[in-house]
Amino acid sequence: MKNFITSMLGSLVALIVFAAGAALLFIGFIGALIAMGRENKVPAVADGSYLVFDLSANITDAPPPFDLSEFSEGRMETLQLRTVTRALRFAAHDSKVRGVLLLGNLSPGGLGSGYAALREVRAALADFHAAGKPVVAYLDYATTRDFYLASVANDVELDPYGVIMMPGLASQPWFFAGAFEKYGIGVQVTRVGKYKSYVETFTRTDMSPENREQLQKLLDDVWGTLVSDIGKSRGISAVALQATVDAEGVIRPATALKAKLVDRVAYRDELIDRLKKETGVTSPTDSFKQVQLGAYAKSALARPSASFAPGEVAIVYAEGDIVDGEGDQSEIGGARFAREIRKLREDASVKAIVLRVNSPGGSASAAETIQRELRLARKVKPVIVSMGSYAASGGYWISAFGDRIFAEPSTITGSIGVFGIQFDIQKLANDHGVTIDAVKTGKFADALTIARPKTPEEMAVFQRLVDWIYGQFVAKVSEGRKLPLARVEEIAQGRVWSGTDALRLGLVDEIGGLDAAIKFAGKQAKLGEHFRVSEYPRPRNLAEAIAQMLGKYAPESLHLRSTGLVGEIAGRLESELSWLRALNDPKGVYARMPVDLVIH
Repeated sequence: MKNFITSMLGSLVALIVFAAGAALLFIGFIGALIAMGRENKVPAVADGSYLVFDLSANITDAPPPFDLSEFSEGRMETLQLRTVTRALRFAAHDSKVRGVLLLGNLSPGGLGSGYAALREVRAALADFHAAGKPVVAYLDYATTRDFYLASVANDVELDPYGVIMMPGLASQPWFFAGAFEKYGIGVQVTRVGKYKSYVETFTRTDMSPENREQLQKLLDDVWGTLVSDIGKSRGISAVALQATVDAEGVIRPATALKAKLVDRVAYRDELIDRLKKETGVTSPTDSFKQVQLGAYAKSALARPSASFAPGEVAIVYAEGDIVDGEGDQSEIGGARFAREIRKLREDASVKAIVLRVNSPGGSASAAETIQRELRLARKVKPVIVSMGSYAASGGYWISAFGDRIFAEPSTITGSIGVFGIQFDIQKLANDHGVTIDAVKTGKFADALTIARPKTPEEMAVFQRLVDWIYGQFVAKVSEGRKLPLARVEEIAQGRVWSGTDALRLGLVDEIGGLDAAIKFAGKQAKLGEHFRVSEYPRPRNLAEAIAQMLGKYAPESLHLRSTGLVGEIAGRLESELSWLRALNDPKGVYARMPVDLVIH
């Protein structure tokens, strides 16, 4: 026995030593990779190069948590909006950059690559062309998003066997009421606002008339913006463009050429040969002179600029669902963001704050925690709000007290309404032979249980809470926007609005993107033309990066992705049901836009 124990302890010690050694080796390996990345040469841009903008990425407002461009030659799965627009505007005046080439297809994910963000990218591409440089777009299988960006190019080319998939916009909500009933899951809701349709996903089998009305109006507004922008860029009327879309849906090369949606139909090798001639490359084995946008941005934006005025403008990226507590990297944790804003408020070097919102909302209490800090910050320095693709419900809650609110025409905002949702599994449990009993010390002691449906008295308690939160929401919008309370109640009701309508209704102040908001903030802070801009939350440090690689965190980019019909169904189910995980308000009350508002 003694020998056995000795042998076992020896094996255990050896295992621990081996594990520790492996961990140290892994950390050393990661450190070596990072060192290699730091030593990785900054790309030398040859005179007359084309800046290659590979669209095969998800364009997000906030910067990705880790910069892996050193290991991908500048090609990234995620691109930050401001990095893209700054790089394009820098390249417009870089004598080494001859033009821009757009390739690939966008890979939207989460709240990224929304039409409001893409409109800002279009504006940067338009500025590049206005500087006298060509913008070339090569398409093979272009979606509406892809073509919306590409249409701003002065030379749009389509593969002879390519298509433009631009049938219009649609939103197809999924409804789970039938499935919940089948499996014995009960749902009880409380809400204020006849357009507050989040709960319909769990209580109906189709859209309510009110939800259908608001979604139709919203899609018409967003589509109108797209058609108008494309028409202006391509020199065709909105009527002609709509006629082509309605006649074809899937637009083939000959039709696209005839309709002036593209300038030529060409194979990729023909494009490459032309660009080789333009950039002076004669070698048959070399491609044209080029630099990837990601790599270019890393070097160009790090170059010393004009002298800065003392002080800086801080951008706070609020992107994702609003949740109580810290939240993860894809969420807006109320406690974490309030703490960040408090630090910026107390930092004398920060002269103004720009809140960039790209959120459908979420926890009402978390939204109020964040808004409280913004109201305090507004007392000592300008707080400017820039709305991205979404700034609705809780996203509007945290925006309402901005000194000035900027939005794009296709921004989805408003949704000033509140709901509560209560689930129970009594029938599901009973059907499987499980019963649940209880003892309690008060009438409402077990009111939050999922073991049974709520009583009418309990539902009345929840409804009073929802009514109170809604009243607070409306009052805050009235105060922040300086609108009569009756007017806010009229345009609230949980209804979503486009940025265009929001401007008309007084919910926003100006149509413009993040750059416009930053410039306005600098002006309000009296920082002059040149000032520093910092971004928050800051990227994770090395220890956190290693923890993520070890599996503590699980970024979407590392997940295995299924393709085809099964993958699409699984992905949509995961997306729909993942929103339930964000419902963590301790009071069970939420200010969130429709869970099903996915625009294709």
